[in-house]
Amino acid sequence: MSTPLKAAFIFVAPGGDPEKHRNWVVTEGVELLAIAVSNYEQAEILAPELVEKEGIVAIELCGGFGSVGTARVAAAVNVPVGVVRFDIHPGLNNVSGDKIFK
Repeated sequence: MSTPLKAAFIFVAPGGDPEKHRNWVVTEGVELLAIAVSNYEQAEILAPELVEKEGIVAIELCGGFGSVGTARVAAAVNVPVGVVRFDIHPGLNNVSGDKIFK
């Protein structure tokens, strides 16, 4: 059996605390760490820590990250960064995180 992919899913949520709001989902092929952050800056700081301390080799961002937020996280790490796409996000009052977090 091959080694499972260690990935992270980072999502933006009001009051998201990456120390408290995190959980692993472990399957045979993927170990996924889901983590909430409250803004782009937290995600930029968190992403390299996940790569270095948790061995994360891929990061997926929720649709609350607009193009700017995605670029900021991608620039902070040297692993693939993907994104679920919402131009307006229902969990953020139907706006992009780019408008909220500038």
